[in-house]
Amino acid sequence: RWLSPWAGVARREKFGTEESSFAPPWPQVALATGRASIPYLRALKTRAGARTFTVVLQDPKTGPRTADLIWVPEHDQRRGVNVITTPTAPHSFSAARLSQLADETPSDIRALPGPRVAVILGGKNAVYKFTDADDDRLARALASLGRLGASFMITPSRRTHERLIRVTDAATRDFPRVLWTGEGANPYPHFLANADLLVVTADSVNMTGECCATGKPVYVFEPSQGSDKFRRFHNALQAYGATRPLPIELTELPTWDYRPLDSAAMIAAEIERRWLRRSDMLSGLMDEGRGDRHGAAHLKTRSR
Repeated sequence: RWLSPWAGVARREKFGTEESSFAPPWPQVALATGRASIPYLRALKTRAGARTFTVVLQDPKTGPRTADLIWVPEHDQRRGVNVITTPTAPHSFSAARLSQLADETPSDIRALPGPRVAVILGGKNAVYKFTDADDDRLARALASLGRLGASFMITPSRRTHERLIRVTDAATRDFPRVLWTGEGANPYPHFLANADLLVVTADSVNMTGECCATGKPVYVFEPSQGSDKFRRFHNALQAYGATRPLPIELTELPTWDYRPLDSAAMIAAEIERRWLRRSDMLSGLMDEGRGDRHGAAHLKTRSR
């Protein structure tokens, strides 16, 4: 584990033998994600050759020849002929799933008056600091939305610090809301499906991307610090028309829309397209080989 992704597969795996989980018949398509999976994919690529189309999700750090296809988010700087990018990471919130979630809306969410604002809270990480002033700035923006007639659906994450939860609670207490406190199942999926507007903190690429699956306006709250990588990510979503920076105080409710971003479907379609192209090429080479053997046999017969 410590040496991944550069190390080979551990000998105890007995890779490629009947005693291993990794044994023939090899799959037509293999996908890997995470550094610990890379040695296995490289070993599979060596054993199976062109019979298996290999895909890595995220930069493998071991070079472009690691797989036939590599996906990275657009804000990652890896590029190449076998590299594809999307603005957001793949997620499970397809249009069909969001529609089903909307049909199954819990009664407490259904009772909220519109417009409903989903508030998706992240927290401090190695990039964003979240000072007390940052917390207060977010609370002020939320309170202004409440005064405009919005109701709230609020969920923290495991990284959300206590002060941010407290000020968010205080800012929205006088307005209709559902505030998840950590008890029971997280209603986050239903929040996405029922939101007319979303507010998400900038520290989470995944949560921001999932908000952009809705096609609804997404305000991004950016706390102190940040990084070039995060700025590339957020600038791309703003250029696409999905997100805007959260104002300190709102005087009207937004109404913009955009085509929802379903990166999982985009990635899957490109895997399928390239795999079919590879399969057609291999099939053509096999047919050509059979034709060459038939032709050679025919010439040998005539010479006799």
